[in-house]
Amino acid sequence: MSAQQVRQAFVDLYGTEPEGVWSAPGRVNLIGEHTDYNDGFVMPFALPHVATAAVSRRTDGRLRLHSADIDGGVVELTLDALAPGSDREWTAYPAGVVWALREAGHPVTGADIHLASTVPTGAGLSSSAALEVVVALALDDLYELGLQRWQLARLCQRAENVYVGAPTGIMDQTASACCEDGRALFLDTRDLSQRQIPLDLAAEGMRLLVVDTQVKHAHSNGEYGKRRAGCEKGAALLGVDALRDVPYDDLAASLARIGDDEEVVRLVRHVVTEDQRVERVVALLTSGETRAIGPVLTEGHASLRDDFRISCPELDLVVDTALASGALGARMTGGGFGGSAIVLAEAADVETLTKAVEEAFAGAGFTAPRVFEAVPSAGARRVS
Repeated sequence: MSAQQVRQAFVDLYGTEPEGVWSAPGRVNLIGEHTDYNDGFVMPFALPHVATAAVSRRTDGRLRLHSADIDGGVVELTLDALAPGSDREWTAYPAGVVWALREAGHPVTGADIHLASTVPTGAGLSSSAALEVVVALALDDLYELGLQRWQLARLCQRAENVYVGAPTGIMDQTASACCEDGRALFLDTRDLSQRQIPLDLAAEGMRLLVVDTQVKHAHSNGEYGKRRAGCEKGAALLGVDALRDVPYDDLAASLARIGDDEEVVRLVRHVVTEDQRVERVVALLTSGETRAIGPVLTEGHASLRDDFRISCPELDLVVDTALASGALGARMTGGGFGGSAIVLAEAADVETLTKAVEEAFAGAGFTAPRVFEAVPSAGARRVS
């Protein structure tokens, strides 16, 4: 949906022109899964799929929300009544951002918002973060709050953690707010330092495919939180602030210190080795050895499947089929329990790989997957 279409829908809903139109993208995480809430390293890039918002200010303490993607009319909320846990619908994401801004002392007095998104929901591509960031950026602009992009990301994370109740890390919101066209974002989630790493796969004859398994996940269910709690337990047992502080070279000794808590051992092993995989990918891309990242991606999937245990039969089928059909590497991406996998492939092999995955899904009786190319794209911005 174009910015003009979103603008016109706002006019049709609210009877007046919006003050502006903004967009914020979903993201694919190239490598670095479940490391962000352990103060570790991640490497996402923004997708061309975006959430778009037409927004105007209000001065009466009211928030009106509408989505082109959800059945139903305009939802009207009172700012003073916004509170964590008060909303279990899609509106919790934009309303949570308003709550977080006001709780931080920013003078937001209301808004009319119309949203439309092309980011697939439940696919592990950060559709919720895109909604949060586009609303935060619009309100930052309109109310002239002067916030930096990393500050917007922090506020959006707080909205999702506290208002929505999903214990996510900082990666998704930072990727949506800060990514650049043609680059992957190497992010240290402890201090939020960033490096933009050039990633032009097409120029090197490669493609990165996203395979949306159509298996929907919900981060606010118990499994994500259990793993986060297990990671925190591991850090406490090892006497460190976060698993980021466990040296890769000392991993075997650290796991021995944990003892016979098999679940915590598995979680710690994944996080420590995943941080090291991110650093390996950064080094390979920086040195021009792009094809060599494929096996590292595949290692990451094995760790997520066997140690973190958040894969599912559909994700494993994508990875196994792609690798058997000549892919350079493949892994699940996102929070897990469904969602999407990524496949790094030679451009000439894309059609063959796609057909093989589709046939494998049909043979297994699974819902047909959605396959599309992931192209590193621009982060959140004003578009009209």
